[in-house]
Amino acid sequence: MEHYTYKPSGICATLIEFDLDQDDCIHNTKFTNGCNGNLKAVSKLTEGMKAEKAISILKGNQCKDKGTSCADQYTKALEAALAQRA
Repeated sequence: MEHYTYKPSGICATLIEFDLDQDDCIHNTKFTNGCNGNLKAVSKLTEGMKAEKAISILKGNQCKDKGTSCADQYTKALEAALAQRA
């Protein structure tokens, strides 16, 4: 299992952390700051999910007029981790 950290931009969360196992499944996601209840839900819903599946579901989600969201930034973090592994 590999641990990843990502510093998002344009959102309330200031850090996204997660682990990917050998099959690219997500584990132990943690957001620092942001909407606590919503981000705990995102973390629970993606636990054990393939990273590519989570990306396909969450990518492009927007919060207010920010042009992004915590979920969208999470997909950027997952994409960066997958690219790093390739």
